[in-house]
Amino acid sequence: MLNDLKILFKKSHPDAKVPVYEREGDAACSLRVIEDYIIRPGQRLLMRTGLRIVVPYGFEAQVRPRSGNAWKKGLTVLNSPGTIDAGYRDEVKVILVNLSEHPVSIEKGDAVAQLKFSPVYTGHFVETDELPESERGLGGLGSTGR
Repeated sequence: MLNDLKILFKKSHPDAKVPVYEREGDAACSLRVIEDYIIRPGQRLLMRTGLRIVVPYGFEAQVRPRSGNAWKKGLTVLNSPGTIDAGYRDEVKVILVNLSEHPVSIEKGDAVAQLKFSPVYTGHFVETDELPESERGLGGLGSTGR
């Protein structure tokens, strides 16, 4: 497959599931939890996947919400996207928040988030006395009038 990355992983819990791409060509794979949870409205929980991974140098892993959970259950990843750096070696966890008006049950093995690998570009900051002009200029929030 084109653009494959070799991702080393270790299960830190026997019930951990290896992330899978649900369909060929998907950009992200599913992250599943190893415990049951109930998330009350407005509550955030740190959910365990039972997996430790090695992100290749020059890449990051992004933990992102699942659109179905967001639409059907009102759940999202709180720090979306959560970044897993190449040097991180602890368990992959997901901070999920319930934005609905009802408690939501999550069962062991449920897919709660997606994991996507992206290249990392490092910015090099260069101080200057003047910045080039742009059509937008200094307009900020709501400046387009739309």
